[in-house]
Amino acid sequence: MQLKIYNSLAGEKEIFKPILEGNIGMYVCGPTVYSNVHLGNVRTFLSFDFIYRSLKHLGYKVRYVRNITDAGHLTDDGDVNNDRFVKQTRLEKLEPMEIVQKYTVDFHKVLDLFNLLPPNIEPTATGHIVEQIELTQKLIEKGFAYESNGSVYFDVLEYNRRGLNYGELSKRNIEELFANTRDLDGQGEKKNPQDFALWKKASPAHIMRWNSPWGEGFPGWHLECTAMSTKYLGETFDIHGGGMDLKFPHHECEIAQGKACNDASPVNYWMHANMLTMNSQRMSKSTGNYILPMQLMTGENDFFEKPFHPSIVRFCFLQAHYRSVLDISNDAMLASEKGFIRLMEAIKVLNNIIPNDEKQSGFNLEEWKNKAYDALTDDFNSPVLIAHLFEAVKYIFALNDAKETISTKDFEELKSTLNALVFDVLGLQTIEENNNEKLDQTLKVLIELRNQARKSKNFDLSDQIRDKLLAEGIELKDGRDGTSYVLN
Repeated sequence: MQLKIYNSLAGEKEIFKPILEGNIGMYVCGPTVYSNVHLGNVRTFLSFDFIYRSLKHLGYKVRYVRNITDAGHLTDDGDVNNDRFVKQTRLEKLEPMEIVQKYTVDFHKVLDLFNLLPPNIEPTATGHIVEQIELTQKLIEKGFAYESNGSVYFDVLEYNRRGLNYGELSKRNIEELFANTRDLDGQGEKKNPQDFALWKKASPAHIMRWNSPWGEGFPGWHLECTAMSTKYLGETFDIHGGGMDLKFPHHECEIAQGKACNDASPVNYWMHANMLTMNSQRMSKSTGNYILPMQLMTGENDFFEKPFHPSIVRFCFLQAHYRSVLDISNDAMLASEKGFIRLMEAIKVLNNIIPNDEKQSGFNLEEWKNKAYDALTDDFNSPVLIAHLFEAVKYIFALNDAKETISTKDFEELKSTLNALVFDVLGLQTIEENNNEKLDQTLKVLIELRNQARKSKNFDLSDQIRDKLLAEGIELKDGRDGTSYVLN
C-alpha cells in the first residue's frame, strides 16, 4: 500500500518516498522543560507516537529523535529576562538545572502513563552548545548572519536576496512580516525587524551562559533543533513534526538555517498536529479553562465528573485526526470510555470464540483489512481506522451470539490483526482491575453484614466474621467513628 502524508510545506497530501528505502529519519520538537507538560502538548506528542508506531508497523526502520529544550527559549529575541527559564527560576527560587530536572521528570512520567514509546534519541539543547556555536560560525562565514553587541542574528533579507524564500512554510511574504513586526527591546541590535537570534549575549543576571567567540551568552531557540536534527539525521531527512503553533516562526527559521548552512532543504515532509480545546474554548490559564493531564486522570478538577484512565484519554485523542482541532469535554470523555470498554470487551470475547470451518461467514475479512490499512496509510487517519475496528467489534459480538461464523484461518488472522492495530498501532492498553479497590469494597460489605448481625444480637455470626477475617490477616477495629480494618 502507498503511504500518503500531508506535507505542510506543499499544502497537500503526497505519496511518501523515504530518502533511504525502508528507513525513516523523523524529528519532533520536544518540550521546553520550565513547567508541567500541559494537555495540548500531550496531544501533539501522542499524535506523533501514533505516527511512529504506524510507521514501524508498516515495516519501516525509524530513527525517532525528539529534543528537550533546557536552555535558550527566548521567543521574541528582545529582553533576555523574558527567557522562560529565567522567569521560572525566580518564581520557584531554584537553580535553572533544578527546574530542568523537575519538569523533565514530569514530562517523562506523564508520557509513560499515556503509553508513549520513547524516542530513539532524546538530545538536549545544553548538551549541544558546541554544535550550535559551530553552526552560528558557519552562517556568519557564509554571509547569512552577523554579530551585534555580543549577539548574533540571522539576516532574513540577505537570505531572500539570494533567491531563497523566508516564509515558504507559513505562506507569509516578507513585506507583510515586516509590516506586522512589534517594537521589542533589543530590536536596535538588528539590521531588520524579522532577523532572529542565533546567539544572545547574556545579561549580568542571566545564570545559564556559555563562552563563545562573541562573549558569554546562550543559544537561540530555533538553532538547537537545526543543530540536533542534522547531527543525528543528516543535512536532509524525511519527516519533521511538531505542533501547529511551531510552524511560524520556529519551523520557518529551521528551514532558513538548514538551507543557508547546507544549500539544501533540511526536511522532505513537514507534519503539524493541530490544537486541543476544552468545552469548545481554547485552554488558557488566564481564563480558567485549563487542566493538567494528571488532574484529568485523578479527577481533581472542576470540568469532569470522574477520573479517566490514561488509555481512555488516549482513545479519545485518537478519535480525532491529528490535523483536526480536538475538543474534549465531559460528554466526549464519557462516550470515549463507553467505546473503549466495548472495544476491549470484544477482544476478550474473541479469545473465547470457537471457529467453524463448515459454514460461510458474511464478514469479508480481507476487505475489512484493506479498509483498515487504507485509513492507516491515508495520512494516519486514526478516526476512520477506529470506525473500521468497530465494524470488526460488531462482527465479534455477532459471532458470540452465534449469529455469525468464522473459519479457523480467518479467526487467527482477525485476532492477530485486531491485536496489532489496537495495541501496537493505537497504543491502547487494557485497564487492569484495581485489586486494592475491590478488596476495600468487599471488606466494607463484610463490615456492614457484621454490623447488622450485632444489631440483631447475632453475636455468634458477628464474632465469626471478625475471627475469620483475622485468620486471613485482616484485623477489624471498632471505634467511636465506626469499624475500620488493618491488613497485618
